[in-house]
Amino acid sequence: MYRREKWNYKRQLCAVAAFSVCSVINVFAQNTNQPRQIQSVKDIFDATWLRQPEAQALESRQQALQAQKRAAAALTPEPAAVELNSKSDQWNRNLGAREEQIAIAVPMWLPGERSKSSALAEAQANALEYQIKANQLRVAGKIREDWWNLHRARIEQEVTADQLTNARRLADDVAKRVKAGDLAQSDQHQAEGAAAVAESAYAMAQANLELAIQIIQSSIGATSFSMLDLSESPELPPSAEYPQVHAALMELQARSDVAERTVALATTRTRANPEFTIAKSRDRGNLVDPYSSKVTIGIRLPFGGGPRYEATVANAQAEATQAQAQLSLERDRTQSMWRIAQAKASAAQAQLKAAERRAKLALESRTFFDKSFQLGESDLPTRLRIEAEAVEARRQAALSRIEYSASISALRQAAGLLPQ
Repeated sequence: MYRREKWNYKRQLCAVAAFSVCSVINVFAQNTNQPRQIQSVKDIFDATWLRQPEAQALESRQQALQAQKRAAAALTPEPAAVELNSKSDQWNRNLGAREEQIAIAVPMWLPGERSKSSALAEAQANALEYQIKANQLRVAGKIREDWWNLHRARIEQEVTADQLTNARRLADDVAKRVKAGDLAQSDQHQAEGAAAVAESAYAMAQANLELAIQIIQSSIGATSFSMLDLSESPELPPSAEYPQVHAALMELQARSDVAERTVALATTRTRANPEFTIAKSRDRGNLVDPYSSKVTIGIRLPFGGGPRYEATVANAQAEATQAQAQLSLERDRTQSMWRIAQAKASAAQAQLKAAERRAKLALESRTFFDKSFQLGESDLPTRLRIEAEAVEARRQAALSRIEYSASISALRQAAGLLPQ
């Protein structure tokens, strides 16, 4: 009896322990492997940007620029060098002549080189910041396009699904009335043909939706779309005025600043850096002479000018000229894209209002003719035509709503704004 109770107690204890372990593992899995909620353009943009090579290399680039700033603020342009020399006559006369020397060579900044190197390092840091913003804007443009293509495919799938449901319902109703003798067999063929067309359209729309989902999936790197919310999440309209700060323009402006400061630094570096040298040596003439010490101080001044210097300055000036010209072209292009996006947004808003009014009228007409067909007051071809017009009107209204939201995203893209 005692053994049986002891065995039961052990079984209960093992069961409790196993349940506790499973609970801990389940909680840990939920906390670490919980899928991310995808609800808007911003969610997809955030997930996509983290996978971009520029984002993954950003920290290393920032560290390199910080090191370059520290180098520009250092006391010397290059580290100092130590030189050791030893002379002896033991390989020829071997009279005991000796000379030993230790020297330190310290590179020196050229006049104005240190301040201009610091200015160039600061400009390069700003250029990296604006380059990242411009890259983010380019990624956002692709994401916005894919996001609204996904919603266009979703609308087509929903409309064709509704069309298929109505076509099958109408075909079933016609089949019943043909059996009752109220309609001819040709009417049933027309109704079943319309249902077949609706099935084909639905299959194509479903395939297009799957393709659009796969494109988004490849961008964010997700393995499952169980957490993808396909509801519309339109962006807020930007200001009506053209923005003064645009990521693409700021990137080119920063590149132009880097080119100008590179020219300034190149005109300063007319020669290699001079070196200040201090050396201490001791020597003797033979074995009986005592060692004597001396200190040597010197300056090394390289010659300047020449084709290499001219080529460096010319290349820097060419980069500055190209950057300024590209900035001017990009400014005109962005302003033109802004005006085009504004016009498209206004047209999309007007089209949306007209499409919604048409869809409302088409829905009412479908209701009227459905009752009329049920009462035998209208024929099947008229009923099929009204059904097709209602489906097309609903489709246009839904797509117009998507196009208006997409035009707002395009307007924000033209303004240089990231998804929010």
